[in-house]
Amino acid sequence: MLLTLKQASEWASQHLRKNVTPANITYLIQYGRIESVVENGVTLIPKESLVGYYNASLKQRKARWKTELGDDLNWALSFEQVKEAETTKHVHRLHPYKGKFIPQLVAYFLDTHTDEFKRDTCFQPGDIVLDPFCGSGTTLVEANERGMHAIGIDISAFNAFIGNAKVATYDFLQLWEASREITAALRHFYSRNGAPAFEEALAERLAHFNKQYFSVSFKSKVRTGETDQKCYGAEKESEFLKTYRQLVADYDVDLQMPTDSARFIKQWYLPGIRAEIDFVHSLIHKVAESGTRSALMLILSRTLRSCRATTHADLGTLRKPVTTPYYCRKHGKICKPLFSILRWWERYSKDSIQRWRDFSRLRTDTFQHCLTGDSRTMNIFAMLQQTHPQLAELAQTQRIKGIFTSPPYVGLINYHEQHAYAYDIFGFKRLDELEIGPLFRGKGREARESYIHGVSEVLKNCKRFLAADYDVFVVANDKFNMYPTIAETAGMHIVKQYKRPVLNRTEKNRGSAYSETIFHLKEKTS
Repeated sequence: MLLTLKQASEWASQHLRKNVTPANITYLIQYGRIESVVENGVTLIPKESLVGYYNASLKQRKARWKTELGDDLNWALSFEQVKEAETTKHVHRLHPYKGKFIPQLVAYFLDTHTDEFKRDTCFQPGDIVLDPFCGSGTTLVEANERGMHAIGIDISAFNAFIGNAKVATYDFLQLWEASREITAALRHFYSRNGAPAFEEALAERLAHFNKQYFSVSFKSKVRTGETDQKCYGAEKESEFLKTYRQLVADYDVDLQMPTDSARFIKQWYLPGIRAEIDFVHSLIHKVAESGTRSALMLILSRTLRSCRATTHADLGTLRKPVTTPYYCRKHGKICKPLFSILRWWERYSKDSIQRWRDFSRLRTDTFQHCLTGDSRTMNIFAMLQQTHPQLAELAQTQRIKGIFTSPPYVGLINYHEQHAYAYDIFGFKRLDELEIGPLFRGKGREARESYIHGVSEVLKNCKRFLAADYDVFVVANDKFNMYPTIAETAGMHIVKQYKRPVLNRTEKNRGSAYSETIFHLKEKTS
C-alpha cells in the first residue's frame, strides 16, 4: 500500500500519538530511513516501510530505556498503545496544567481488574478515594467514571477550582447561550477599535513575506546545514520589523507595556487584549447562575493562557514579553503576537462545552469535591461538612478507603505561578509559601528534608480519616530515594512498587529515559 506524504504523516501521527508532519516524513526519505517511489511527480511511501521503521525505533527505545532504568521497568504501564485522544479525553483537557498524570494510570489502580502485575483489587464502586495533592482533578474525574466517590485537597485555590469545575453538572443550553452572547459582544467590542483592519493588513504582509523567505527550500537547507536557522531567522525578523512599525504607526496601535507593574496581566498581555479580558470578565460577573458563571470563568482562564505576549516556543516557560513579530523556531517562519482573544475565546467556548457534554454521558451518580487548604493539618470531615454535607456524612459513616495521589516533585514546579494570570484577574488568594517542594526552594539538602517532612505530615494527617484497611498509592519520580523515609515517618510500609516509563513529557529533555514509581503503602505493622 502506497501513501502520499500527507497520508504517511497522518498514519505516523496516529501510530505514535504525536504530531508527525509531512516535513518529518521527507526528512526520513532524504536520509534513507524509509523507502519511497515517485509516480507522476508525486512522492509515495510504502506503508510497510513506515511500519518497519517506527516499530524498530520503538523496540530500540524500549531496550535502551530498560538498560538505563533497570529490568524492573514495567512497560505495560507506559500505556504506549493509548492514543493521545484518549489521554486527553473529555474534561481531562479542559484546562492546561503542568505535572498531571494521565487518566489511564489512575484508572489502572482504581478499577477492579487484575493482571500479572496488579494481583489485588483495592477499590470497589461506592468506595471513597482521597487525593490530598489534587492538582487539576484527574483522580476526581476517574473516580466518578468508576462509580466511586472522591475527595480532593489542594493548597492552590485555582487548582481546586479547576477540579471542581471538571466534575460539576451544568445546564448546557444556558451555558451555550451565555457563551454565545459574550462572543457576540466581544466581536462587537473588537471591531470598534480598528484592530481588525490592522490585523488584516499585517496578516497579508506577513503571508507574503513568509512565502518569499521561508519556503520549503528554506526548511530543507536548515535540515542539511546549508542555512543557519538562528542567524537567518534573526536577519529576516529584523527586516520585517520595518514593515510592522510602519503598520503600527499607520493604524495608531497601542503597544505600550508597563515596565514596573507587579500584576501579571499588565506584564504579559498587550493593551488591547487587557481591555478585552476586562470586558469579558465584567460580562461573566453579570451571569446570574453560579454554575454557568464558574464554567465561563474557566473558559476565560483557558483563553488567557493561550493569549500571553510570548512566542509559540515559550508558552510553557515564559521568558520575556513579546510585542512584535518574531522568528518562530516552532513553525520555521515569522509569527506575530496576538492582538485579540476573540478567536481563542470562541474556540475554547465550543470545545469546553463539548468536553463537559462528553463527560456527562459517562458520569455516575456519585460525589466528588476538592477542598482548598493544607493537607498537613486539615480536618477533612469538618471542612467537607461546610462545603459538601452529603459527601461529609458519607465519609464519616464509611470512612475513606484509600488514597491515590501524586505529590509535587521536589524543586520542579511553582504551582501557584503557573496560573498567575488566573490569580490576578479572579482574585484567588495565593499561598505559595505553603507549597511542598516548589521550584523556588530548589533541590538541595534542606529542600529535600523539608519535602520529606511535608509529604510525611500529609500522610499522617490523612490517616486519621481512612478506613483501617486502607491502601495508599503515591506516584513519584523518587530519584533522591525519599519515599522509604516518608513511608517510615508516616507509620506506613511499602507493600509494592510499580516502576513505569514516562513516554510523553513536556520538558525539553523529553527524549531522555525517564520513569516514575507508583508506591503502594499500607499501615505499618508491629
